[in-house]
Amino acid sequence: MRTAKLVVVGGGQSGLSAGYHLRRRGFGSALQDSSGGSTFVVLDASDGAGGAWRERWESLRMATVNGIFDLPGFPKPPIDPGEPSRTAVPRYFASFEEQAELPIERPVRVTSVHDGPDGGLIVETDRGPWATRAVINATGTWDNPVRPEYPGSDTFTGRQLHAREYVAAPEFAGRRVAVVGGGITAVQLIEEISRVAKTFWYTRREPVFREAFEPEVAGRETITKVTADVEAGRPTGSVVSYTGLIWTPYAVAARDRGALDRRPMFTGIEPYGVREADGSFTTVDTILWATGFKASLAHLDPLHLRNEQGGIRLIGTRVAADPRVHLVGFGPSQSTVGANRAGREAVNALYSFLTTAPSPESPSRCT
Repeated sequence: MRTAKLVVVGGGQSGLSAGYHLRRRGFGSALQDSSGGSTFVVLDASDGAGGAWRERWESLRMATVNGIFDLPGFPKPPIDPGEPSRTAVPRYFASFEEQAELPIERPVRVTSVHDGPDGGLIVETDRGPWATRAVINATGTWDNPVRPEYPGSDTFTGRQLHAREYVAAPEFAGRRVAVVGGGITAVQLIEEISRVAKTFWYTRREPVFREAFEPEVAGRETITKVTADVEAGRPTGSVVSYTGLIWTPYAVAARDRGALDRRPMFTGIEPYGVREADGSFTTVDTILWATGFKASLAHLDPLHLRNEQGGIRLIGTRVAADPRVHLVGFGPSQSTVGANRAGREAVNALYSFLTTAPSPESPSRCT
């Protein structure tokens, strides 16, 4: 059993921010505490720096991402707007990790977190367990895509995929593609795919576009709404449910080509297409589910953090039901600027707890 006073689960932006602020507080400076265990460790499931950015679709360029806020104390270098985000962001993260000298172990996948002896926690991984006093969870959403169950989906003879599996538009050339989803990703993918294929856009609700997103006003309003939800223990919605869609250049381009003629959600899937809300039939050979993601928190289920509404109530970043667990990159901290702030907030909240609580026992490795 390996030990650490604190385990950070996830090495994306919020996990790196937490690691940075732990270092600033003096944790990990010697990488050992008095019992022989690490003072903190970051466990990351990826085999390299970059978090979910490593897996973004090939055509997503830095010019079209929704903004990457600088990691703490480490401004981004000049980046070519035409460079794929899947290479630019991981390179930036890797440079940050090297400068900050963070104790990151990868690839390590956390499978569960449960109660341990003396009020501590056991973090189970595919490379053996860790005993710890507290966990900062920074696992994001990428590993938990939402793919709705729909009548007849198992009879469809064409291809179905989630946006997580999307690579680039050319693979859809000449096809008839139903794109399902009312968020930013759906609009981005429609803009690309509609250049080489016939697309049909389906959403449950009529999309609401705004001319621009003003961070000073709309950003604060959004954070206020999401914070109210998590503090009340309500499940949070998608980003676009709080912000609406923006008439970005790529959205305008798609609209001007007639690709954003939205249809109400189809009522069923048949072998060769979909049954429309008005009863008519549309032939499609591909269904692309751009239906978003939910927080990847299944490994925390043994701690029973969810309430009867299915949400997790937070006080700041701390789980109200369990002061040993903090969630960053969750709820109001799901943006890159929010992830930075949440990392700092979680470390500040845990500082006195970590410096006064006894170190986990059993410092020796399992064999």
